[in-house]
Formats: sequence, C-alpha cells, structure tokens
Amino acid sequence: MSRLIAFVLAEGPAAQNRERTVVVKPQKSAPKYYGEAAPKQCIIERAGSVTVKSYPPDVILAEVSCDVEDVFSAEAFAMRNSMIGECKLALQKHRAKLEMSEEYALAVVSGYEGPPEQFLRKGAAIAGFLKSEIIPLDESEIAYTLQTQLKYGDQDMVIIDWDGAFVFEPTGEADAVLELLELANLQLLRYRMLDGDLDSRLVRLEHLMRTKAMTRFLFWSGEVTRAFKEVIGIRASSIMEFDAIVREVKLIGDWYSARLYELAAKKLRLEDWRKAIREKLLSLEDIYGIVSQNFSISKQYFFEFALQAGWFTLLALELYQIFR
Repeated sequence: MSRLIAFVLAEGPAAQNRERTVVVKPQKSAPKYYGEAAPKQCIIERAGSVTVKSYPPDVILAEVSCDVEDVFSAEAFAMRNSMIGECKLALQKHRAKLEMSEEYALAVVSGYEGPPEQFLRKGAAIAGFLKSEIIPLDESEIAYTLQTQLKYGDQDMVIIDWDGAFVFEPTGEADAVLELLELANLQLLRYRMLDGDLDSRLVRLEHLMRTKAMTRFLFWSGEVTRAFKEVIGIRASSIMEFDAIVREVKLIGDWYSARLYELAAKKLRLEDWRKAIREKLLSLEDIYGIVSQNFSISKQYFFEFALQAGWFTLLALELYQIFR
C-alpha cells in the first residue's frame, strides 16, 4: 500500500484559534535541539481528511493524505490533482490568498523489500508525477529528473522536484520528510510575498516621480522620506528573517535532514530568490535616496525663491510708505 500527501501554502490572515503546535520527530538520528530549530506549525482546524495549519504570522497551510493501491497509475495522478483542489477550498474558507500560494505533493511508497532502485523502471510515471506533467516526457528529461535523489539506508530513497517528491520508505514513515519539504515551500512563498511587496513599492515610486505639481513639493518630500524609511526597515527585517531561517535549517537535525533540505532548496531555487530580493532592496534604496535628494534640492530652491519673494515684498512696502 502507498500513500499520497498533498499540501498548499498560501498567504493569509493570522490564525487566532490554534489547537496545538505540531512537533515532528525526525526519522533519522538527530541532536537534542532538533525540536527547537524548525519553524513551528500550529493546527487551526481538522475537517474530514483535510488539516489546516498555520506558520505564524501570515501563512496558512492545508494538507490532505490518502492511501492508494498503485501510486504510479494515472488514477493516482488524477487523485493528486483532486487533493490539491481540496486543499485550496479549505484555504479559501480561511480567507487565504490563493494567487500567492505554493502547492506540492508527495508519493510515499512502503511495504516493499530490497533496494528502492527497483522502482526506477517506472521512471516515466515518477517524473510525470514530480513535474505535474501528463504528457509523455523525453527520456533525457526523465533521466535528469531522477538524478535529484538522496539515500540514507540501503532500502530508502527520496526523489525531489519542483512540484513533488517520491519517498521510498519500507516503514511508510515520512512525516519528517514532509515537514522539511513544507518548510522549503514556506521559504519560497515568503520570498515571493516579499518580492510582490517590493514590486508594489516600485510602482508607488514611479507614481511619485510622475507627480510634478508645484503645490505638492512638501507632500512629495514627506512621502519619499516615509517610503525610504519603510524600505530600510523592510531590508533590515528581511535579512534578519532570511538569516534566521538559514540558521534554523543548519540546526534542523541530522546530516540526512540537512542534505535533504539543501536538495529541496536547490530545486526550488531559493538562493536565486534570495539574491534577487537583496538586489531589488538595494536598488530601491538607491532610487529612494536619489529621489529624496532631488526633492530636498527642489524644496531648498523653493524656499530660497519664497525668501527672495518675501524680501521684494517688504522692499515694495517700504517704497510705498516712502512715496505715499
């Protein structure tokens, strides 16, 4: 018997009624600080086969699992898509933003004897599941997909891709692997959320630069200053958060867990997202600095003009008094 697990992470409101914090014990050996390292999931609701959890403060996760006879079949592929749909419905109930979400699925193969390589003859079905792709894949693409794997013992193996993972484990225990893959997708989602926020600020900056009414000089300056301070604050908090996640991952457990997370992070291109966001933050700071400086100069000229106008007004009044 095999098992399918699907989950969807989405941006959402902070959870208020939390049942309890989920604590997952690692399957492999791990040091005593494992339980304190990984970001915690908090259960919000259990409704039928769907469990809704949260990663405080702003991410909601819906997860569903079911047993299947043949995890390599077309029926299992269709069931996977149906399970993703169930997760999305649960997230909508909790007012999550599905336009900002990540979906993922695991196929857990258990109850077998011998090395897991025996299942690689079904490589086409495995690669199709991992890529959520129904059309037949080229042999070179299948071979490339199956390369992203990790083994710990003689009889276990995990194959990871962008949309899913295959877990071969004789005992069927996959909770620790599931938690690590959820954590990797959480990090990807938070990168996307921050990237979207930075794009909004770029649009806001463009609007400020297009506004040229003379009567708004003072408003511009204040607006630019506030925006500049916000970007500085976002950059500081984001770097702290990113570094904290990386630090937590390094402490997440045994070498197997660390290597598994590293493999998932590479597939999800987390480092590329991290670099892109850092560059965008630096660019925003530079732009805000230039705009702020220009507005300060413009405001200085405006006050100098007002001062000169005041002196001319006083002179005119004095002349009026003399020749009246």
